[in-house]
Amino acid sequence: MNSLTKPVVGHAPVRNNPTDVILPARPESLVMNSGETALIVVDMQNAYSTKGGYLDLAGFDVSSTGPVIEQIARAIEAARAAGVQVIFFQNGWDSEYAEAGGPGSPNWHKSNALKTMRKNPELQGKLLAKGTWDYDLVDALQPQPGDLVVPKPRYSGFFNTAFDSLLRARGIRNLVFTGIATNVCVESTLRDGFFLEYFGVVLADATHQAGPEFVQQASLYNIETFFGWVSTVDDFCSALTTSATQGASA
Repeated sequence: MNSLTKPVVGHAPVRNNPTDVILPARPESLVMNSGETALIVVDMQNAYSTKGGYLDLAGFDVSSTGPVIEQIARAIEAARAAGVQVIFFQNGWDSEYAEAGGPGSPNWHKSNALKTMRKNPELQGKLLAKGTWDYDLVDALQPQPGDLVVPKPRYSGFFNTAFDSLLRARGIRNLVFTGIATNVCVESTLRDGFFLEYFGVVLADATHQAGPEFVQQASLYNIETFFGWVSTVDDFCSALTTSATQGASA
């Protein structure tokens, strides 16, 4: 096991240095170094969380995303205060949708945004196109100096982006995920990170699914059983605060 993140099984977690964070999680707590950890904010765009955005127009329920946005804002505030890197994803394509792929791409066939626009031609150019309201991050979750913003053309943040290089250049190995949708872009990125030797944690109450509630629970089960860990915003914020307090008194 590497020295950056250590699952704690069967005994009390131990902080090895002042920047270590003990994060309660399922299936076991984790000891993470805050300087080697990033908070990932997945696709918190109008498209995915706001009435009139892509998910809403495609028939998905976005009525309960307000509390998720509030929880993400709490996690971001705690991360910035603790020196944890904050990284925002924005999912979408150029205005001509060349980056989305044509009929030869499975994305062309499976993307609900593209299918919605084909069904409703008046929406063409309005859904997930760079420079549009739909593509923009929600007003309540805006990057600040020091944060990173990574555009991505597919569900996984690792595919055809600079994400992996940005993480490795900063010595980051621990990824704490928030955002929408748990069962699509969040889980896709966490899975890819698992294969690239990153430790992935989802803050369950700072995520929201695309589809019925059971897919949220299915994703969380998949993650904690096979690919990573599941925690909460309260535990994340408390862990960072405790680490800072103990570090100051050390």
